[in-house]
Amino acid sequence: MKNVVLCVTGGVAAYKALELVSRLKKHNINVDVAMTKSAQEFVTPLSFQSLSQNPVITDMFDEPKAYEIAHISLAKKADVFAVVPATANIIGKMAHGISDDFISTSIMATKAEVLIAPAMNTQMYASPMVQENIAKLKSIGYTFVSPGAGRLACGDVGEGKLAVVDDIFDEIMKLLYPKKDFAGRKVIVTAGGTEAPVDPVRVLTNRSSGKMGIALAKALKDRGADVTLIHGHLTASVPDGIKTVSALTNEQMDHEILKCYDDTDMVIMAAAVSDFKVREISKHKIKKSEDSFTLELVKDKDILKGLGEKKKNQILIGFAAESQDLEAHAREKLERKNLDFIAANDISEGMVFGKEKNSIILYAKDGKMTAFGELSKEESAHRLLDEIMKEVTRRDQTTGL
Repeated sequence: MKNVVLCVTGGVAAYKALELVSRLKKHNINVDVAMTKSAQEFVTPLSFQSLSQNPVITDMFDEPKAYEIAHISLAKKADVFAVVPATANIIGKMAHGISDDFISTSIMATKAEVLIAPAMNTQMYASPMVQENIAKLKSIGYTFVSPGAGRLACGDVGEGKLAVVDDIFDEIMKLLYPKKDFAGRKVIVTAGGTEAPVDPVRVLTNRSSGKMGIALAKALKDRGADVTLIHGHLTASVPDGIKTVSALTNEQMDHEILKCYDDTDMVIMAAAVSDFKVREISKHKIKKSEDSFTLELVKDKDILKGLGEKKKNQILIGFAAESQDLEAHAREKLERKNLDFIAANDISEGMVFGKEKNSIILYAKDGKMTAFGELSKEESAHRLLDEIMKEVTRRDQTTGL
């Protein structure tokens, strides 16, 4: 039997966690509930005890059962820790390693998957402090179920409502029974921005954060793939357990990909690779002796086009960052570079680069177009992999594998 520890923190949405307990129990999943003191102001522990059929932990110093220390025993027992609803307070504690109550202490002690469903005032949720804490927890592998938008209990209208229980339940089930549909597949993912040296000090580069590529690498690892992340400059951290190779220039990235390309099932080229390089790199630092100077740029190698020319049975996925004529440019690149898919992003008005969300439109070689809508980059990664897996399955069926 699978085990979920449901951590309920203070907020009007605490009552919705009752429905979540009921749903989990109906699927033969054991649920242990822990509540903060403030959560008990909204819902009684007895309600959770009745539904879960387990004692509810309400205090750090509740009497341990069978001489077990409660927060350690549940930390070991759990397959998933789910914090529903999660306040700004508990998110801040987790992000900064503060363990002063049962919930924060247990999460710090567990090796289980952790799911967090925030619910708070829209201004609180949008604050840089909360968003920074969320980004930090995502970077170490915690799963978030984004809140919905609407009228909040305080009267404000905006993002901050607890996600619908169906969505939270679905995410917990994915963590309890993860898909391993990419098991046995070798995948290269590229991420981040490359650079083109100008002199020993200066480089030409771009605004890529690498977040989308990192999200894809993590999603592939979670789904069983043997994944290698070849990256340029990153502004986000890579979760543990992913093989990484640094490649800061176009030439280095091309070299690292080609080293393992023949033995690879697919390449997802999410990196923002420099299109141009300086014709002559100065051996010495360029001095400010003149008010201006001119750099002559020449085209650098189109790595993805080269892979398309060399490919045998590999699946190739490119990314198109466009500020105008999105579909026309994406489809032209798809054909010219001999790709199987291209994921197009609208980068006008500062969208995409460095952000937590994007709105991918996926174009396939067979002409199909799939618009994902605005999603977190983690959600976008899984949607993209779902579409790729359809092509993998089709090929396997065609070849009789």
